[in-house]
Formats: sequence, structure tokens, C-alpha cells
Amino acid sequence: MAHVITQSCCSDASCVPVCPVDCIHPTPGEPDYGRAEMLYIDPQTCIDCGACVDVCPVEAIVADFDLDADQERFGELNAAYYASGRPEPAPDSTPATVVERMDSNALLRVAIVGSGPSACYAAEELCAQLGAGVEVSIFEKLPTPFGLVRFGVAPDHQSTKAVAKAFAQTVGRRNVDLYLNVEAGRDLTHEELLEHHDAVIYAVGAPKDRSLNIPGEDLAGSHSATEFVAWYNGHPEYADARFDLSGERAVVIGNGNVALDVARVLVTDPADLARTDIAEHALEALSHSRIREVVVVGRRGPAQAAFTTPELLGLGTVPGLAVTAENAALGDRVHDDPIVAMKTSLIDEYAMRSKESAQRRINLQFHRSPVEILGTDKVEGVRFVRNGLSAGSDSALVAEPTGDFDQLECGLVLRSVGYRSVGVAGLPSAGPGSTIENAGGRVLDPATGRVVPRVYTAGWLKRGPSGVIGTNKSCSAETVRHLVADFRSGLLAAPRRGRSDLADLVQRRQPDWLGYANWKAIDAHERAAGRAAGRPRAKLVDIDAMVTIARHATNPVCAEPERERQLTQII
Repeated sequence: MAHVITQSCCSDASCVPVCPVDCIHPTPGEPDYGRAEMLYIDPQTCIDCGACVDVCPVEAIVADFDLDADQERFGELNAAYYASGRPEPAPDSTPATVVERMDSNALLRVAIVGSGPSACYAAEELCAQLGAGVEVSIFEKLPTPFGLVRFGVAPDHQSTKAVAKAFAQTVGRRNVDLYLNVEAGRDLTHEELLEHHDAVIYAVGAPKDRSLNIPGEDLAGSHSATEFVAWYNGHPEYADARFDLSGERAVVIGNGNVALDVARVLVTDPADLARTDIAEHALEALSHSRIREVVVVGRRGPAQAAFTTPELLGLGTVPGLAVTAENAALGDRVHDDPIVAMKTSLIDEYAMRSKESAQRRINLQFHRSPVEILGTDKVEGVRFVRNGLSAGSDSALVAEPTGDFDQLECGLVLRSVGYRSVGVAGLPSAGPGSTIENAGGRVLDPATGRVVPRVYTAGWLKRGPSGVIGTNKSCSAETVRHLVADFRSGLLAAPRRGRSDLADLVQRRQPDWLGYANWKAIDAHERAAGRAAGRPRAKLVDIDAMVTIARHATNPVCAEPERERQLTQII
């Protein structure tokens, strides 16, 4: 018997250190960690001890004899990773937890801007390394924490959202102050953060999308997938967005996991969505949608598709949904990698299916690039150029237009071609992802290449939009290791003001700020409302309503008791 990692793997590698026989790979520090689609358990080495099951934050690990019909192929997927031989063990690059400080009076105070996965992992790593010798202030512009876990993970992937339980434990620590509904740069300046902290970590992610830069992209009915995902997940800034769901076909440009997410949500039975935490306004709109087909278009072939094999497998488990594929056999097919071979084999299976096998379908199309979104006042279709593949300068296969064109009629276009970060604290960004130049999380001045003192970054803002939720754990740990090393070396100037001064400043600048206890009141309200409707939660999307509920819950939770809690911790 063996255990199997399934679709909801978060890749944070919590399972790796507890495995007594080193059968879970790739591990942080191994070359393919961060590039692999997920982690995999070697079925030949696993001793069925179950230690990994106990620590998995998203309950993704299942005994092989407990796999249901939809999970059976994950056993094959885990085994496929080891088909070309067991990976060479990586040297242990994880430093031992350090509790000692420079002296008995040393106290590190760190501000973290953002509250998503990279921010929470950074806060937990700081607490793990320094214990009571660190105080962390987390700043989030929205009244709710956890970033993409709340607003990015698809509503039908509830198991993936379970990682929020670990994050809640982190932000609830006595030496962690949570400042919600407080925007750095608006309510507090970068200089003020440094005035109250030894260092600042910027972990605001990559909230904006990349554009196609083609004619017609601004037509009504053309949107970014980023906007659509935020809308159906209840992001307050997108709650009033409108999408034309009156046509029978939608086109998604790009073929990463987000593209599959939005395609799946568009054609999932609303009765099934009603059992998730999808935003109520989105559920209502999708209940009246006429869309019956979503075409997901990629510029290269199946072997180069950005979506992962687990997400592709997940499409085949949606009730009443047909998945088909076109142009899958064109171009070079890569089979020397067993994971890629399994992905292309699965797409071949989809290609053999009839497009008429169900009322709702997702059609995967390859070797096409959009050149124009068609329409006069609104989207009416998309014109594509067919592509061939050729070897680029780095030997990777690149798409080259052939000069042959075709087009698809549709009423909705969603572009899903990547994310980019936004400027923060006046720090210069560069590259297609607008990342901050850094060395292992230490922010650099691009003009001189020198380290900017006391300023750090983590997550997508640091490395670009890559990996999954758990990938941020090792990324944040690297940043924290460098920050702590700088602290121990005396490179961080001590802040001039302390924790209580910060609480006073926030109260003056943003009287509607919310803390941990306030968030718990919102969380309890949403869960209670969800239970009444048979759902995990019913999300609030109005900021004023969140603030009101947080302050005037049945068991009153207001800003002053929260502030007293934080001040009590200081005393």
C-alpha cells in the first residue's frame, strides 16, 4: 500500500520533513521544485505510515485503497514522476530553527504589506525563527485577509482553500498584529512603516493582468480573467462588474490553470455552484447564463500548455460536462517527460470525444493566436492566426504564425495570459511581470544594484506570477532568512517608535481599521449565513457592511477591545 497526492496539492512541502523514508519529491532545494505541477509520493518507497496525511494543510493525501473513481489516475500520476528514476536526494538546505538572538534585549519588528499566502508564510517563518523575539504587523487594504486564497481559488476547489486554517493560526498569534482595511501608501507611508519597524516586507502579489495588445480588446464583452475570477469570488472591488452571458459561446485566450478555472465555472451547473462559496451575485448571473460552450485557446501545443495535469484531470470529473480538443496532434509532441506524456495522452483522449456528447462543453484548441477581437459595439467573435512550432534561441518551442487565419463567433472573451504586479512604495519594478528587483528577497536599487536597506519582498512581487499557493512558502522562507541574517548582523536600524505608537497612528489615520477579532466576527457571520443555505460560507462583498458587522456582531467586537488586546500584548 502507498499514499497518493491528489489534485488539491498546495506544494508547500509541509509533508516533506515528516516523511521517514524520503519518498516525497520534489523537495525545496531540488532543481524542479517550483516548476513541478505538484508534489509526488514514490509508490515503491512509501511505507504507508500516514505522517504526511497528518500535516497536509489541504487534505490532499489519500491512501491508494481510498481513492475514489475520480482520483484513480492520480495514482498513475504519482508513479509517472518516478518512471525515469528516483530523483537524487537534495542536500538539506533548510536551516535549523534559531531561537537565540543577538542579546537578551534584541527585538525584531517587521511590517508585512499584504495578507496573502506569501505574507502569511513570511509571518509564520519569522515566528518560527525568533519566537517571542519578533513582533509582526500585517497590513491589508481589504477588510478580509488571505488574498488569493479567498479571491483567487475557484469556488469549486474548497479543499485548496483549507490552507486558510493554517494562515488563521498565524495571524492570530499574540505577537502578530493584523491591520485590515488599512492601505499602505494611502493610510500609512513607506517611511512611517520604517519609523515603527526594523524592516518592511512587501508581499502584495500580482493583482493586474497582462493585455493582448490587439484590435478590439476594449470592446464590451472583452474582459480579463483576473476581473472575472475576482467577480465570482466576491472581491469588493469587482462586485459590480457585468459580464455578457447571453451568447452560447465564450472564448478564453490562454491555457493556464486560471483559464481552465474560468471555463469550468462558466459551464458548471449552477446547482453545483450553489454548494460552494461563490459570490451570490455571480451565482444569480450564472443561473441565467446561456453559455453552453467555452473554447480555451492556446498559442502552442498540448505539450507546452501551461495548465497542469491535475487541473486537466479535474475537468473530466465535472458532471454533465464534455471536454473535447482540437488541433492537439499538430506540431512536436514531447514524450520523454512522463508527466508531459500523461498530459498529452489525456488531451488525446479528449480529442477523440464528440463535441455533441453533452449540452455543456469545454473545447481545448491549440496552435492559435488571437489577432483581433471582432465586433462594432460589442464582442462578436475572435480572429485567429494558426501557428507552427519552431525552436527558439533557448531551444524551447515557440509559436510562429503560418499566415492561415480562422475565426470563432462568440459574445464573451476572457484573456488569461498572465499577471503583473503594480508599483508599491515608489519602488521601481521591471519586466513583463512588473516585479521588484531583488536578491533573494532583499530589494535592490536598479540604478546601482545595491541593497535598499530594511526593505524586502516575497511572493509574486518578488519572483513573478509562478507556482501555486504552497510555492510561496519556500520563497518567503528565503526572504525571512536574509532579513533575520541582516538583523543579527546589525544591518537594520532600530525603529524610532513602537507597537503602541503604531496602533495610535492607525486609529487616527483609519478609524475603520479592523483587527483579528473583527475578522473572526466577519468569518463567523459568513459561515453562519452559509450554513443556512447549505454552503461553506456566504461571502460579504460590501466593505461598509463588513465593517458594520465586524463592529456590531451579536457578541460585540469593536475596534477598542481589539486595540486593548494588542496593547495588552505589548504590556
